[in-house]
This record gives sequence, structure tokens and C-alpha cells, in this order.
Amino acid sequence: MPYLRLKRTLAGLGVACILTLSTGAQTRIVAPKNNYSPADDVKLGREAAAEVVKELPLLNDQRADDYVETVGRALAAAIPPEFQHKEFRYTFDVVNQKEINAFALPGGPMFLNRGMIEAAKTEGEMAGVMAHELSHVALRHGTAQATKGQKFQIGSVLGQIAGAIVGGTAGSIISQGTQFGLGAAFLKYSREYESQADILGAQMLARAGYNPREMANMFKTIEAEGGSRGPEWLSSHPNPGNRYDAINREAASLRVQGNANTGQFQETQARLRGMSPAYTAEQIAKGQAKSNPQSSNTGSARTTVSVAQPSSQYRSSSPFPFLRLSLPSNWSEVSGDETGITYAPEGGYRENSGRLEGVTHGFQIGVAQSTNGNLQQDTDQLVAAFAQSNPQLRRQEGYSRETLGGRTGVRTTLTNQSDITGQPETISLATTRLSDGRLLYLVGVAPQRDSGTYNEAFRRVRQSVQLNER
Repeated sequence: MPYLRLKRTLAGLGVACILTLSTGAQTRIVAPKNNYSPADDVKLGREAAAEVVKELPLLNDQRADDYVETVGRALAAAIPPEFQHKEFRYTFDVVNQKEINAFALPGGPMFLNRGMIEAAKTEGEMAGVMAHELSHVALRHGTAQATKGQKFQIGSVLGQIAGAIVGGTAGSIISQGTQFGLGAAFLKYSREYESQADILGAQMLARAGYNPREMANMFKTIEAEGGSRGPEWLSSHPNPGNRYDAINREAASLRVQGNANTGQFQETQARLRGMSPAYTAEQIAKGQAKSNPQSSNTGSARTTVSVAQPSSQYRSSSPFPFLRLSLPSNWSEVSGDETGITYAPEGGYRENSGRLEGVTHGFQIGVAQSTNGNLQQDTDQLVAAFAQSNPQLRRQEGYSRETLGGRTGVRTTLTNQSDITGQPETISLATTRLSDGRLLYLVGVAPQRDSGTYNEAFRRVRQSVQLNER
């Protein structure tokens, strides 16, 4: 099997380790009434995020951004299915600001101040802040509050919510020039919404593999760091009673399997301490701050790739004489030989002079020689071979059993950084053994931001496998 060619074909293999959760009597969360559509959330978030990027100084350090994005992707994937919205796109950026603050906009854009990362004591505490903010997004609290003001036009409401959610420096910038007659109380989430975000955030932490008590610890850490004035993040989040006790009570009903900690928190904090000081809110307000140039310390630029979601219509394909499966109808064959076939949607791959260089969104089916006859050990060797040409490849979870074409197989998830986009990507790998002893492998690759949608498509493809080796 030409493993170096696989490197070009898949543009780097990768893993978002989302651990499963067993729960007791966890609190049932019901999203509030909302007369707006998820598309309205996306519109609001996109417009507000554009203003934030223009007005706030982004850190633009690739290693720090990738780290925060890795944690954020794990949390976004842990949002319960009933609060998942296919239109939403979760993105994660670090703002080069000293004050302890974080906010997530409707539809998914999230901004985390450098000061928040530096103040937290552990990755779990940082993840607690992120899970809380993502809960507001998943429960659509921004447009739910707008629903209470239905006499206002959507454009005006969107503009006001942008200022309300961003808060502080950015909030004052975004809300300038808007025409509203609403009171200041409308600019903050209600106590009910804050409580919901705490509880759902704790549940998400546990689902993602973090101790949900870290969220409660985070409140004390950040409050202590804020001094006499109190940190901006807590001041913009009204206290719904004793949040510490409420989160810890919820945590007692949750059971976490595994450990999602990346081990990169201390390294990231050390990296931030070695940089020039972050800007203060006063410096930003006076126009004295600017975003750092895009860094290239990992050797490749971060590039956003826009690709259509997998079609809901599937078509049958036979990549090998002994194999038939179903693929989304908007995926086509982009490369293939006797050892492997790669399928990808339009825009999900890169060519140079007619030669495939890599795939950002796609699926490869291939065969490899067995070395010892043990499926799991052969799969380990396959992963090791992939890693030879993909040095950032990581496997953070064990194998799970999966049936492929009526045969026993194994599946795991990997992570890497794409050579094409410079961003983290998620790889789903499944293998089984053919009757002649060879290893059949199925590999799906997608950026972590798209992993929720694409992992479902990859699952459907694997379930459709039919083997006929007569």
C-alpha cells in the first residue's frame, strides 16, 4: 500500500476525542420559546463576528488558536442532539485582550480573550467557560430574548443582540448607531438563561470528557483574578443564586468516562506569557490595538475551505469488484487505483496540474496487506504507517467494535492538522478483514468544524458496505 500517496490523497490524518457519558438523573433542559429561525441566528452571528474581527485585536497565533479550537470542537460535538442545528458553524478565535472575558455569538462564532486563558488554572476551567458560552448558542438564547420584543424588526433586534452578547468593548462598538427603545436589562441574559447555560454546560463538559466540577472551580478562579472590580465576564453574566452549588449538584448526577484533557494547557499558557503583553480594554477603546499578523509557526497558513454539506441523496458505487456501498450523490471519485479509491465533494480537494494533492473533505476505501492476522494489531500498524508521513497524527481513544459488510470490524478516531487548511481535522477510520487475509480500511476526513455533519455521512457509508468475495 503506497502510504506516501495516501498522505497526498487525504492531506493529513486526525482525531477529536469525544468521550461517551453515562448519566444519572441529570437535569432536563428545554430550549426557550423562539420565534426566529436558526438561519436568523446565523445571520446575526455572521454580521456581529465581522464587526468583532474589525474592532478587536485578534491574537492570530496559530498554535494557540488551534489549541482553543481543539477544545472547542470537542465541546461542540458534545452538544446534545436536540440542541444541534445543522446551520450553525462553530468557530473559535483568541482575542489579544488582557481582560477576563469570553463570548459566543448566535450561530456559532466564539471569541475567547487571552486574559481568560491566562487566568484559568486548568484546561477544564477554560473549557468550562467555553461550554457555558456554547450552551447559550445551542439553546439560542440570543434570539429567544429577541422573541420577547417582537414589535421590533429583525434587523434592529439582531443589531441590539450583537451588542448585548458581545458586551464590554466590542458590545459598545457593535451597538453604536442602532435605533432601539429597549431598556438596558434586555442587553443581558436572564437569570433563567444563565442557569440553563450553567447546567447544559456542565452536561457538555461531562459528555466531552471533562470533570463538570471544573466549571464551578472556574467561577472562583476568575472571580479571584478579577480583583475588587470583578472580571468583565462575570459582571456581564448575572448571578442566578449560588451557581457554584448548582453546578456541583448537577455534576454529582453526571459520570465521565475517560479524560479529554489534551495536555497542552500549560504549554499554551507558557507560550502566551512569552509574548508581548495583551492589550487592555482602554487601549482598544482608544484605537491603540491591532490584530497580530497571521502567524505561520506551524509551517502552513490557516485557510478556510467552503464545501457543500453531504447530500441527503445517496447513490450506489462499487470501488472494487468485491465491494459495493452508498455515497452522498454530490461526492465523486477524485483519485483511484487498485489499492484505494478516494471520493470527495466539489471544493473538498486540491489539484495541481491535474494531479490530486490533498483532500479536506472526503472518503477513501483501500486495502492493505496483513502482517500478523490480528485485526486490532494490523490496524495499529496501519495507523503507524499513516503517521510516518503525517507527523501530527494522534489517536486519543481506543477501538470500538463495528460491523462492516456483516463482518467484525474495529473503528477509531484520529486527529491531525491539514496540510491544505492548516486547521485541525477529524479522521474516522474503520477496518475489517477480507477472506484472503488483507485489511479493508475506510477513512473519512473532514475539518473539525464540519465533523458533526460529515461523521454522520461517514457512518451511513460504513453501514451500507456489502462484501461479495466469491
